Amino acid sequence: MNDRIRLKQIAKEDTRYHIEAYIFVLEALNYTRQNLNIEGHVTGRQLLGGIRNLGLERYGAMCKMVLEHWGITKTIDFGNIVINMVNTGILSKTPEDSIDDFADVYDFDDAFVKGYRVDITKDKNEPRRKK
Repeated sequence: MNDRIRLKQIAKEDTRYHIEAYIFVLEALNYTRQNLNIEGHVTGRQLLGGIRNLGLERYGAMCKMVLEHWGITKTIDFGNIVINMVNTGILSKTPEDSIDDFADVYDFDDAFVKGYRVDITKDKNEPRRKK
């Protein structure tokens, strides 16, 4: 069974989160690995940092609203999504990994609303550069 089919099944069984949330977490995992130059395991805290950065980069000031639309309102929700993917074999975990790694890591207003800044020094026609 491929990952897309498994994701659809997870979203059907656990209706708290849209399938887009699962896809975004997988994209954030790849984004985090790339930005931290890690090929293997990423901790929950590292993933949450990547989720925040990718979310702001991709959705800007609308990030919190997009996440809420997908059913995500707290960092523990990302932990639940990860655990769902671990339980179906899409992701794996180490013995040190815990759902608690995702509990109350940052406040969404602080991370996605107050933490969002528009860079007015860039030319709007200039291509975006990786940080």
